[in-house]
Amino acid sequence: MNLLDAQLVAGVRLNAAEFAREHGVSVRTVYRHQARVRDEGEWNERSRRPHSSPRVTPSDLDAWICKLRAELGVDNGADFIHDALIEVHAATGPPWRVPSRSTINRVLARHDLLQRNPAKRPRSSFRRFAYARPRDCYQIDATNVRLADGSLAAVFDVLDDCTRTLVGCYATTAETAEGAVTALRQAFGEYGVPAIVLSDNGTAFTSRLTRPGSISTFVQCLLDHHVRPINSSPYHPQTCGKVERHHQTLKKWLSTQPTPATPTQLQNLLDVYRRYYNTERRHSALPRRATPAQAWTDAPSLGGPTSLPIQTDATLHRCLVGTTGVISVAGHRTSVGTTHAGATVTAIRDHNRITVYHHDGQPVGHFHLTPDHTYISLTPAP
Repeated sequence: MNLLDAQLVAGVRLNAAEFAREHGVSVRTVYRHQARVRDEGEWNERSRRPHSSPRVTPSDLDAWICKLRAELGVDNGADFIHDALIEVHAATGPPWRVPSRSTINRVLARHDLLQRNPAKRPRSSFRRFAYARPRDCYQIDATNVRLADGSLAAVFDVLDDCTRTLVGCYATTAETAEGAVTALRQAFGEYGVPAIVLSDNGTAFTSRLTRPGSISTFVQCLLDHHVRPINSSPYHPQTCGKVERHHQTLKKWLSTQPTPATPTQLQNLLDVYRRYYNTERRHSALPRRATPAQAWTDAPSLGGPTSLPIQTDATLHRCLVGTTGVISVAGHRTSVGTTHAGATVTAIRDHNRITVYHHDGQPVGHFHLTPDHTYISLTPAP
C-alpha cells in the first residue's frame, strides 16, 4: 500500500475501485486508508501486535527463569528450572503458574539463553543400565585438565553406578596407576568397598609389573580389598558411560572457576566441586531428580525407603568354572574353556546379554539368553 499511501498524502484523488484492481487489494482497504489520512492528516505504519496476549508469559516470570538459569548454571536445563520455580511459587505465591518445560525453553530461546543440540539423541531412545544398590559397582576413569601455565594435570573420577555419587575425585600430575590407586583408597575410606570396580583399558588400570605373569598395581589393590575388577570392551566407552559423561559436567563447572596454577590448587577446587555435585546439584537420571547424596541416603540397602523404583536389569554373578570349562548363569550354561577350570569368573547380566570376565578384569566373552536353549555358545572377546 506504499503507493496508495503516497498518493493519499499528496492529495491525489483516486478511483478506489480502479486502484484496488491495479494493486490487488480490496476496495475496503483503499477506503480505510483514505479515512486514516483524513482523520490523522498523515499516514503512519501501525503495529500488528494484538491488543492483548493472555497466554504470554508474564514479565516477572521471564525474569525468574533468566535469574534461575544464571544461578543454576548452563549445566541445568528446563527440568531443573521447573523444579526451582515450584519452590519459588510455594514460597512467594506469585500470580503466575509454574510453566511447562517447553514454555521454559521458549523463554530461554527468546532471551538467547538456550543451548541447542539438534544432533543429540532423544532421551526415550536410551536403555539405562544401572546397578540396584550403592556399592554394587564403582566406575573409575581419568581426564586431563589444563593448568594456568598450559601444562596438563590428570583428574581421576570415581562414581557410584547406582546413585551417581562422586565417591572420589583426585588430581595428580599424570594418569598413572599410583594416582588411580590413591583415588580408589579415598573412595573406599569415605564410602566403603564395592563389589566390583569398572574401568576402561587405560594404562593406569591395565599396565603390568615388570616380572612376567604379574598383574597391575591397580588390579592388585582391588584384589587386596576383595573387589572384582572389570575392564570395558576395547573401543567401547559406553560401558563406562556414567563416569565418561561426568567428565563433561566437571569441566563445565571448572570453566566457571579461576584457572588453577598447580595440582594442589586444582585439588582444592575438586573438593569444592565434589560437595556441590553430591549435595546441591540435582541429577536428571535419579528418581525425582534428587541429588546423589539424597539417592545414597534413601537407598533401600542403606536403610532408606523400600519403595524406591529399581531401574535396572543389571545383576552380578560369581561363577565357579567346572572341570569341563562350563559355567551356569540364570539357568543357562556356556563354556568359557578348560583353561579357566577351577577359577571363579564374573558374569554381568544386562537384560538378556551376559558378559563374562576373568579374575583380573579382562573380558572372556559374551552370550545372549535364549529361552529355547539352555546351552548357549560363548562369543569370545576380541
